[in-house]
Amino acid sequence: MPCDLMLIAYDGSENARRAVEYAGRFLAANRAVVLTAWEPMVRQAARLSGLSGVMQPEWVTDDEIEDVALVDARNINAEGVRLAKLAGLNAEPRTAECTTTIWNAIVEIADELNVDIIVAGTRGATGIRALMHSSVADAVLKHCHRPVLMVPPGREPAEKQA
Repeated sequence: MPCDLMLIAYDGSENARRAVEYAGRFLAANRAVVLTAWEPMVRQAARLSGLSGVMQPEWVTDDEIEDVALVDARNINAEGVRLAKLAGLNAEPRTAECTTTIWNAIVEIADELNVDIIVAGTRGATGIRALMHSSVADAVLKHCHRPVLMVPPGREPAEKQA
């Protein structure tokens, strides 16, 4: 029996593509919202300049020019919707500007839509790498209160023995 609504977190990465494929293979839903969360370039630049420790001039956005990060997010999202439809899902687009973190935007949209399940790809990092760079999927799993399908990265093909 299909669920009513699934949310697929899609960032255009190979792991996200794999998650869409597995959602189509293993899950049935009446609707699938493909979500791409994005951060405005002004905020990205401010965060990066803060990390550098160098004082940067104040950025002023031009309301007449669309944020390049939003344009990129829309293109990435359109690709995700196309892949979801190819996987047999009744997919619809959604982008969300994140004001704090990507994982928080995903959890907030999942709560707003009251989705039955969240689908996300993960980098599959382990050890010290996982401690230093936690994944968005891991944070979603830890902070949301609904089922999550986490799709790990695929294995690298084994090298052929000569």
